[in-house]
Amino acid sequence: MQKAGLLGHCVRAWKSVRMASSRMTSSRMTRRDLLANKVSLSLSTHRIGFAIARRLAQDGAHVVVNSWKQQNVDQAVATLQGEGLSMTGTVCHVGKIEDPERLVATAVKLHGGIDILVSNAAVSPVFGSLMDITKEVWDKLWIDKEKEERMKETLQIRRLGEPEDYAGILSFLCSEDASYITGETVVVGGGTPSRL
Repeated sequence: MQKAGLLGHCVRAWKSVRMASSRMTSSRMTRRDLLANKVSLSLSTHRIGFAIARRLAQDGAHVVVNSWKQQNVDQAVATLQGEGLSMTGTVCHVGKIEDPERLVATAVKLHGGIDILVSNAAVSPVFGSLMDITKEVWDKLWIDKEKEERMKETLQIRRLGEPEDYAGILSFLCSEDASYITGETVVVGGGTPSRL
């Protein structure tokens, strides 16, 4: 009887801890001010770049997206503004010297500066946070379903990464919560072996 009473007490205590934890997690999940008043220049409008732009804007940043096609810019901006996010965009072809200059000028004109630069190529770190996203591996993974299944089996993982898997860690690294983390390479690989 005493054992059952102790077990019941433990179960009640555990439930109350889980409920408190759930409330804390819930309040953290709805907190969308990690990047308040920051301006992000995100160099893509689809896949990983789109997911990152969405997440940074959800976390409070003003995001400027770009693509070399006006149609891609318009679609990304319309979608994300439709979700109530602070989003603008412009066409930019990195092979034309005037386009990146116009992109930076647009961000500065609209928002007064740039705090975060999200790139998929090595860029000189002239902004507060520089995030270099290597997406070539991602692009190669989605050739066909059979190859995807072989890769999951070979790597002993349940699923391949999704764009959103990268967005959360990037948002964290751009926030003040990560202000003491510098010069690190963070591998978002789902436990797959990684070497640099």
